[in-house]
Amino acid sequence: MNALTSRDVLRPGKKGIARWIGGRVFALMPYAFAFFRRWKPVVKFGGMTLTSRYDDVKEVFGTDPVFGTPYKAKLDVIMGGEPFFLGMGDTPLYHRDTDAMRMVVLPKDLPELGRKVEAMAEAIVAAAPGRVEVVDTLVRRVTFSVLADYFGVPEPKGGDLRVWGTRLFEFQFADPKGDPALRADVDQIAPALRAHIDAEIAARKATPGRDDVLTRCLALQKKGVPGFSDVEIRTNLMGFIVGGPPQPPMVVPQAMEQLLRRPKELAAAQAAARAGDDDLLWGYVVEAMRFDPLAPGLPRNVLVDGVIARGTAHQAEVKAGDTVLAAFASAMMDPRRVTDPARFDPHRPASDYIHFGYSLHQCFGRHINRATLHLMLKPLLKRVNLRRAPGGAGRLVKNGPFAESLTVVFD
Repeated sequence: MNALTSRDVLRPGKKGIARWIGGRVFALMPYAFAFFRRWKPVVKFGGMTLTSRYDDVKEVFGTDPVFGTPYKAKLDVIMGGEPFFLGMGDTPLYHRDTDAMRMVVLPKDLPELGRKVEAMAEAIVAAAPGRVEVVDTLVRRVTFSVLADYFGVPEPKGGDLRVWGTRLFEFQFADPKGDPALRADVDQIAPALRAHIDAEIAARKATPGRDDVLTRCLALQKKGVPGFSDVEIRTNLMGFIVGGPPQPPMVVPQAMEQLLRRPKELAAAQAAARAGDDDLLWGYVVEAMRFDPLAPGLPRNVLVDGVIARGTAHQAEVKAGDTVLAAFASAMMDPRRVTDPARFDPHRPASDYIHFGYSLHQCFGRHINRATLHLMLKPLLKRVNLRRAPGGAGRLVKNGPFAESLTVVFD
């Protein structure tokens, strides 16, 4: 089975001792971050510089002329050389393209997206015989179904959008060593997804469809609004598919795992779900994510010689060509800016969280996340006697950076 027809969302992960070592590394990372925050907030490992304190992480994210995103080269592979704003600096084209997408991804859509997510999650849980696998059966299924429908990108004939989107996400964000086997998959999937979206654009022109992001793009194209050529529409829709739906199946099951580790907080989150207090439920889910976020940090390329934490006792020079890892997982545990960070607190101010980045390249879909992530778990949390499944199935299993499986049961 080739990459285009595969139904295996995740590639085979490490086995045996290699998987155990990888798990230990991730388990020990919070302790390493605590050490670095205290004793060496900016530390260099060859050409890579780790920054671990809240203020320094935000400084890196907020200083785009010095610390640029490293995504362009791989985006060029995915997009066929067409520019996508995630790979751009603070340029007029970046602002034109992001402004264009804000004309079609609208705040008024958020309540309906939330309703659709909750309704689909409820249908899945209601049909389950008291046992649900959270990662794929619930969260991945809901995310790709609702968001792909919203963007206007249907399932490819003979393919699986979950596989295509996740494989391209892995290549873009989780392939630091350049795995040749993954690149071979990408060389099949990327042109196929481009062709699939091109065909959908042509079909929509011939037979206009319902209201979704693609329909809105084509309406603005008709009006001659810049940023809405066929190629630009395709590139942006691809960017949304690659950068958006693969993420909730990583972070939402991890949040569920964190709640399962804390019976008191799990019970309180369930009470919020049953009471329909969605804002409070969001507080429990986003706080759970703080204890196991999407990634330890995000890389940035040093574009020109600069200084991190200038004027502090730990200021450090960085040289053009270096890489900085802005460890936002560490920053959200920094007691200098986050009150009592080891305590689980669902009422924290939004400023404590850097889940979705900060400044210029803050996640474009963060408002969609805010409207939907907690509602993927809400129907499950409403169930009575929610608990881990017996044995290994009831423990979160990871495949590299990806959540792979977690099964819960209920009465």
